[in-house]
Amino acid sequence: MDISGAWLGTYWQGDSPTRFEATLVLGDNRLSGSILDDNALGEARISGEVIGRSIRFTKRYLTSSPMPIDYVGTISEDANSMSGSWQIDQKHSGRWEAHRSNQDLMAELRNRIAQKVPAGVSQSAVNQL
Repeated sequence: MDISGAWLGTYWQGDSPTRFEATLVLGDNRLSGSILDDNALGEARISGEVIGRSIRFTKRYLTSSPMPIDYVGTISEDANSMSGSWQIDQKHSGRWEAHRSNQDLMAELRNRIAQKVPAGVSQSAVNQL
């Protein structure tokens, strides 16, 4: 299950959501990457592992917070979403979720059009979009 690529997500601290962008790299079950939070905490590096549909990683901010944050979760069967919980210590924890970021919007548009194109229209005409 390859989860490498761009992801968009949210984590909650209490009732307060924070959006983030993540770039994940998976090789031999080892996970690495970076996360950019949409708040003052900024950029973080992650390292962890993926075993089957289980994901586990530690997030460390580059400048703002020295405390490591442990994330655990489950990856969906289609590998396009994941969710779970995060924890810093006994007092600070919450939930998180992320969805694969669809960077290639034109490819998605072509696929949707191809599914609705009448049988007489060639694929090359669809590709010219």
